[in-house]
Amino acid sequence: MADLDAASAAGLEAPRRAMLELAEKLTRHAYKITPEDAEGLRQHGYSDEQIAELIYDAALFNFFNKVADAFGIEGRGLHELPMDQLLQATAQNRRAKST
Repeated sequence: MADLDAASAAGLEAPRRAMLELAEKLTRHAYKITPEDAEGLRQHGYSDEQIAELIYDAALFNFFNKVADAFGIEGRGLHELPMDQLLQATAQNRRAKST
């Protein structure tokens, strides 16, 4: 939560913080999620569809991370690529999708 506190101090809006808190709760203690957590997001203006999408996305990334950890997969993420390689990879992906 220290990162969220720092982000809030830097101007992170309350609705975003609430969303990130639920994603963190799902990651650390999914069994503790209650209907009140969803209601809290609704009070910040999130729809049920957006809440479901948050849970699906966070759970999927948790799954990917656990599989990678289990197999000892280490790699450079997109955020670590030099900008020219990132742009090249993005362009290749777009070309592949357009064919």
